[in-house]
Amino acid sequence: MRRLPCRIVSDDVSPPGRVFLLRHGETEWSANGRHTGHTDIPLTDAGRAAAGRSRHSLEFLRGIDAPPPARVLCSPRSRARLTAELAGLHVDAVDDRLAEWDYGEAEGLTTPEIRERHPRWTIWDGPWTGGETPDDVGARADSVLVDARKLTADGDVVLVGHGHFGRVLAARWIGLPATGGVHLRMDAAAVTVLGDERGAPRLDAVNVVQPE
Repeated sequence: MRRLPCRIVSDDVSPPGRVFLLRHGETEWSANGRHTGHTDIPLTDAGRAAAGRSRHSLEFLRGIDAPPPARVLCSPRSRARLTAELAGLHVDAVDDRLAEWDYGEAEGLTTPEIRERHPRWTIWDGPWTGGETPDDVGARADSVLVDARKLTADGDVVLVGHGHFGRVLAARWIGLPATGGVHLRMDAAAVTVLGDERGAPRLDAVNVVQPE
């Protein structure tokens, strides 16, 4: 199907650029619901294909004739770096702050497995044994966003990373606590856009995924 040039148009007075969050494509662990923080799991074939399609999401959301992003920052995990490459992005810098939530003892486990020890557990409610708390992750997200806001003076900024941390970034952008990320969805290879309306942070798009 032929893709028509598209652009999101607004009359608002906004900074020259916006912040785009790109989650990495599917891995075996993400497909199985296993919490994947520091473990470096490669993309599946489906994840690679979806990462490639995400370039069309970026084209749609940024405008097909838009110049390259002013800055692309990426998580150190290979699944994020390959997603950036397949999405047609040139990574300017790897930023350790974009790593996924440190799950501690929950690393590699599914929610049902964790709930065998901690009934009704979620990453938002804890406990966070051996890992980061929401306050820890929120502080890390705030640090990233302070720098990203400055970079938007030169144009769009793309942050390539992970699901839970990306949801925290979006929540903190609009002034919610880190746990407010529970209200936002971010599927594999999805794009979320952090915008601005006359100085008020807003979400311009959430969880945009290109269909197969």
